[in-house]
Amino acid sequence: MLDFRIVHDGSFWVAENESFAARGRTLEELDRELLSAIRQSPRIEDSEQLQIRMTFDGSSLPEWIRQYSSHYFNRVVTVKP
Repeated sequence: MLDFRIVHDGSFWVAENESFAARGRTLEELDRELLSAIRQSPRIEDSEQLQIRMTFDGSSLPEWIRQYSSHYFNRVVTVKP
């Protein structure tokens, strides 16, 4: 499983960790860009499935709204590299 931090910067969804970063205007576009970056990496071995966990970084939300939700959302995407 690969773990990523996900935020929205006002225009794009951004997913990143210490090895990969991708961005897209939609979550579908973000998934495609992230998968493309992962496929280009020699560190990722071919496997049946790969799980990509994206945890929303709540610190990117305005402080006044954080009290209403402990998290915005998290995603797990399963792909074949």
